[in-house]
Amino acid sequence: MDPFFILDSTKSFEEACASLQQAVPDHGFGVLAVHDLGQTLRSKGLAFPEECRIFEVCNPLQAAAVLTTTMALNMALPCRISVYTEAGLTRIGMLRPGVMLAGLSADPSLAAVAAEVEASTRAIIAAAAA
Repeated sequence: MDPFFILDSTKSFEEACASLQQAVPDHGFGVLAVHDLGQTLRSKGLAFPEECRIFEVCNPLQAAAVLTTTMALNMALPCRISVYTEAGLTRIGMLRPGVMLAGLSADPSLAAVAAEVEASTRAIIAAAAA
């Protein structure tokens, strides 16, 4: 199974970032932080031509469900959704929560939480890309 879920968008990079910011709370999540990876690399003197912002998003109820099962999974939280450019395209994507958590734990209750999180984050990405 592909560990990535990525949608292309006809929106500009900035428009896609703004749309993502709007879509996150509509699906019960909050934005905890935004990392402008492209700007960070350029500020270090690297000739990085692409844009890339990583949005850390979280649904507190689902995060608590994961952490009460296995506290060490805090290292896999929060979810990250990236808006980036690649070869002239604006793309929005994430590592699929179900694939990631399946690689970290065999607990069946986590599979159900991961499926719910994945459905929500896919809907966030679809709304932002549209």
